[in-house]
Amino acid sequence: MLFARFEIGQKHKQSDEASSRASWNTPRSDSRRGLSYASRMALSFALTSLMTVLVLTVVVTVVWGGVFSDYTRANISEIAQLTAQRLADSYEEDGEWSTEFLASIAESNLVSSDIGLQVMDEDGTILYDDSWPAAPAAADASRGREDEDAASEDEGTGASSAGTGSSEVSSGSSDAAAKASHSPVSTAPTDADSAVTEPIKLSDGETVGQVRLWVLGSDALLTKADTAFREKTFNAMSLAAIIAIAIAVLMGFLMSHMLTNPIRRITATAKQIRDGDLSARTGLRGDDEIDQLGETFDEMATSLEKDLKHERRLTSDVAHELRTPLMAMLATVEAMQDGVLPADDEHLETVASETRRLSRLVQQMLDLSRMENRTADINLEPVDMVAFVQRIVGGQQQLFSSHDLRLKFVDDTQGRSSTVDADPDMITQAIINIMSNAMRYTPEGGWVVVSVKGDRKYVMVSISDTGIGIAKEDLSRIFGRFWRADASRAREKGGLGVGLAVTKLIIERHHGFITVESELEKGTTFTIHLPREHMPDSASTTMEH
Repeated sequence: MLFARFEIGQKHKQSDEASSRASWNTPRSDSRRGLSYASRMALSFALTSLMTVLVLTVVVTVVWGGVFSDYTRANISEIAQLTAQRLADSYEEDGEWSTEFLASIAESNLVSSDIGLQVMDEDGTILYDDSWPAAPAAADASRGREDEDAASEDEGTGASSAGTGSSEVSSGSSDAAAKASHSPVSTAPTDADSAVTEPIKLSDGETVGQVRLWVLGSDALLTKADTAFREKTFNAMSLAAIIAIAIAVLMGFLMSHMLTNPIRRITATAKQIRDGDLSARTGLRGDDEIDQLGETFDEMATSLEKDLKHERRLTSDVAHELRTPLMAMLATVEAMQDGVLPADDEHLETVASETRRLSRLVQQMLDLSRMENRTADINLEPVDMVAFVQRIVGGQQQLFSSHDLRLKFVDDTQGRSSTVDADPDMITQAIINIMSNAMRYTPEGGWVVVSVKGDRKYVMVSISDTGIGIAKEDLSRIFGRFWRADASRAREKGGLGVGLAVTKLIIERHHGFITVESELEKGTTFTIHLPREHMPDSASTTMEH
């Protein structure tokens, strides 16, 4: 069983006024200057990657640079503490420091070669400073003294040599003190950021001096190893940035091509359709937005192809429908002019009949144009639909009987009010259009039943027939302009296929809608829904109550 239902017109909104502005251009050349979408997307990826790298560089430079400076300062501070502890231990043992001892501290593994050392006593007198010219010589003398002490121990004279060494240390200490007082001004940095100062405290808490450390040739306490590490880190970051930008550009090109390929297919298909190939389709299928766009485009192209075919068929239909009465009139008139036929009432009636037929066809087209442009006046007044429709059915009885069809009216309101605000002329035209359609496609001996019923919101007028029915795939197109399911059969039955289109527009002007239920070879039911409460229509020009 083939049964279908279709509803059209409900909640349909249409602009009351059309813009008076219009334009038309000849087709432009397909070649355009500028970057392609793929190039722009790749460039966007590259710029995004570059901005990310720049932000990362700034953040690393500010945050990581500060942390690294704190780390290097902590290292120098730790070395300063160990140096101060060693100087304190030596002072507790000997009660003083010799220049050779201080130079040995500076040359020990504790202090690297790129770290400067300065030792001061409790009075602030500088006892040793790496920035003095004599400091390297003192360090060499210290190493020579250590070699002599080692040789003395091998000869078994360690004790006497130690005594001699003690006197020499004391002598060296006094010489160092004397040299310190006459040495040039120290060039060691004095600000807190460029040097680390640590007090030399004995075990009892007494402070006997200070030790200051700094990095030679650097104000940021960065040793050569630290500087090399930082440079390698930034070089690695630069290399990573270059690689990231290159990957971003590559991904941009790949992604852009993935995105633009379906777009190019849609564009190419649109050009084919523009050039007249209405069968062109994109063939895109999928779940993403671009694939859905391609599917919608194909559906639009299919609809456009059908519409253009309908327009071509319309040209043929209109020409045939208008030519038939014209040729009949012309043949009759010429025959009367030539004396072949007498100019009596019978032949004049033939001319008048064909003239009326031609007038009806033209009027249908004019009505459709007026309804589509909303220029037709709508004169609303209260209408009792039961009595109103019953009069229409009574007026059509003779016409249906002449076609061997039985026409019946049914009041199914069950006592409910059936009054609505409507334009009687328009509603009459809409109902007669549907009834004529039913008469045209219902075989002889069939039934056409017109009924009126209602609910709380609508008053419904149903026209049911026992005709040939409408195919399911055609239901959505029956209200289209000049649409006919079977061109040859429709031409035999007459008409241009604008009646239902006019009916749809009339019901929409009344803010109603139409439903269609059909079963092939069983019949069709059209139901007009008219609202009980009229909604204002800005297109209405007059209202009568």
